[in-house]
This record gives sequence, structure tokens and C-alpha cells, in this order.
Amino acid sequence: MTETVTTDDGARLWTSRTGRGRPLVLCHGGPGLWDMFEDVAAMLADLATVVRWDQRGCGRSERSAGPWTTDRFVADLDAVRRHHALDRMVLLGHSWGAQLALSYALAHPERVAALVYVSGTGIDPVSSWRGPFEENFLARLDEVPERLARWRELPDGDRERAVLHWTVEFEDRGRALQHAERMADPWFGINHECGRALNAETKRTWGTPGLHAACQALDLPVLIVDEERDIRPRRAVDSLERALPNVTRVTLPGAGHLPWVEDPKGFRAAVAAALG
Repeated sequence: MTETVTTDDGARLWTSRTGRGRPLVLCHGGPGLWDMFEDVAAMLADLATVVRWDQRGCGRSERSAGPWTTDRFVADLDAVRRHHALDRMVLLGHSWGAQLALSYALAHPERVAALVYVSGTGIDPVSSWRGPFEENFLARLDEVPERLARWRELPDGDRERAVLHWTVEFEDRGRALQHAERMADPWFGINHECGRALNAETKRTWGTPGLHAACQALDLPVLIVDEERDIRPRRAVDSLERALPNVTRVTLPGAGHLPWVEDPKGFRAAVAAALG
């Protein structure tokens, strides 16, 4: 069920393949995190052959020195596709992974049957949504003041700090800590160097006229899966929806940033439609 993919520059990537049916490749969030899609793969096992992978230098993939660029990660994703002998695939990305999946589709549209864009932040500049997101983040973490205080005193890279950070992603505040603990089990450590480099690249390159023009020319079906209670302003995604010529947008009410956790039925139905 798990296989190692070796890229053209020798990096070793962890991958997993389960289920049967139309090929569906998942791109996890971050950047600098690892695949947390085990429940999603199980949810869709009767609908698709699901391929998961840990991005370069992250999770169960070989720790490496980069390079940490979108072009390199797009090439890594194509190495995963080739290794699993996929001619065309449905590509699903979540959060940062949605941006990576979109970047891959723009680079190789002939290899993507459909794109499922989950919990992304659109194609306008990062500055258009980052401020409100940070305000929402602090307000939600401060709902339990001791969590905010503890989060502030812990160092970057600490598991407890990451768990407290992730509690903000869930609308069900009573179960937020439980859900965040599940995200951190197993714990592989966050690759902060990777995250910083890719986030800096996004600030430089996202929101350009060229990106908007490329999305306007993207000739494949795209499903945007939104969550009503994501703390990232959902208006940020309007920029992508306006640009795409063949797009459907589904909003899941009452769900936070990880919709398969808080609305599994709605999430499965949306992805099933894209697979169909």
C-alpha cells in the first residue's frame, strides 16, 4: 500500500495507494506539513484509487535540503503521477495543497481530468486576506485564554503549540482540541524552512495579471469546496471563481477548514460529483 517515489533529482517521497476506481491524487496542506488524508482515503475508497503523498522534505518523505519552490513541488507531483502510471488524474488539494494542485493544473492541464480545490485562498495577493485571517485566528484562540497564553510561550516546532494552533480550524469548539490532537498523531515535525520559503514565494508571485490570465485559460472542470466557517475570509476565493471558465462552487455550512472532519457527508458528496 505504501511505495517510495524517487524524483529526477534523487529525493525520496513517501506515497500510499488505496481503493479502486478513477485515479484521485491528494495534495496535503502546509507548506511544511504532511499527508493527513487517511480518513479521506477511507471515505472515498469505493469511488476512487486514492494516491496520497508527503511533499518533499516533509512527513515520511526523505528529509532533504529542498529546493523549496512551487516549480520543484509541481515536478515532484508529476513524479508521483508517473510512478503510479496515471495518464490523467483527478487532483484534489487542500489549503496550501489547493494552491499546489492549481499550479500543477496550470502547468500540465492535459494530465488533469478535474481539479478539486478545497479550503484555498484564491489568486489575489496574500495581503488581501492575511490580515483578517490573523485577527480571526487570535480571536478564536482567545476563546480559551489559557490556550492563547500557552501558544505564545511555546517555541515554533513544538507539538503542543501546533495542536493549539490547529484548534482554531474547527467550528465545533467543544471538539476542536480532540480534532487537532488527531491531526498531530502521528507527529512528524514541521519543516519550517520549507514553509517559510514557499510562503515567501507566494507573497512575491500570487496576485499577478499573468496568474489571472492563466486561470482564465484553464480548460478543465474545477470544483471549489468552501466552508462557511473557515476563518480565512471566503471572499478571497471569489478571485479564482471569477477567473475560471469551467467552475462549480460548493459551500459546506457549519464546517471549518477541514470539511471532511465536520461535514463528511457533504464533503464526500461534493468529491463524488467531481469524480463522476
